[in-house]
Amino acid sequence: MAKAHMESEAAVAQARQWADGLDEVAPLIGCRFPRSEPRQQALTYVRGLLSPIERKNGWQLAEQVGQETPYATQHLLGRAAWSADAARDDLRAYVVEHLGEADGVLVIDETGFLKKGTKSAGVQRQYCGTAGRIAHCQIGVFLAYATRHGRTFLDRELYLPQAWGADQQRRSTAGIPPQVQCATKLVLARRMIERAQQAGVPFRWVPGDTVYGSDSQMRSWLEKRGSSDVLAVSSQYQVWFEGARRWVVDIAGRFLPSAWQQLSTGAGTKGERLYDWALLPLGTVAGQRQR
Repeated sequence: MAKAHMESEAAVAQARQWADGLDEVAPLIGCRFPRSEPRQQALTYVRGLLSPIERKNGWQLAEQVGQETPYATQHLLGRAAWSADAARDDLRAYVVEHLGEADGVLVIDETGFLKKGTKSAGVQRQYCGTAGRIAHCQIGVFLAYATRHGRTFLDRELYLPQAWGADQQRRSTAGIPPQVQCATKLVLARRMIERAQQAGVPFRWVPGDTVYGSDSQMRSWLEKRGSSDVLAVSSQYQVWFEGARRWVVDIAGRFLPSAWQQLSTGAGTKGERLYDWALLPLGTVAGQRQR
């Protein structure tokens, strides 16, 4: 209990530190809001998101920042004139200035957001990693940036399922612009990595789970762009080994127990996330070494 209490206090202290840092960020994104009201509300909204309250829906955020209703935030997110992409670019430059490093890591991953209704953009019954099951949810694909100086989100894309593609009435109700078309998670990840490269974000590695690693074209695409990757594949994936294509599960079975090393990838919702690791060089295909 004492450890949990200390971790909770540390999280609250960090949240307050982030909120205080908004004074430095405010001038960077303020120019993206032509009117003073949404400009102030944007900072108020972010300050609420950084607060230690557990649930961050409209009403609770309004209460946290001392507003009687969530209408000001709803206006900011749904009707006010400003460019989320332009604000993202400003914040990306800020991240590079403070965290940028040549050995940086761009992390690609998707996250599910549980939804009870059917009108939120892109919502449908699909696998939700947050819930660990098929559920009504939205899926967002995210790009995070990590160096020895710190880590933060860098970019985002909404995954729009095929069922939403041609349903113009549903798209219009949800406020999805005509130029936003359905795309796979792989395509969305590539878009964000391309934007980061074009903006001069320094990085060396791109890790991701099996959603991205099981696509050989994704790895080839990264290599052609001069980026190293650590992309996971499933046990039923085939790689070139000892002169033939072999299943990953069969190759892994050749390791002696002493060859495996257990390492933590950090704390998760159920404790430390421990994985067993072993290193084995693979064969080459058309003169290129697989990893």
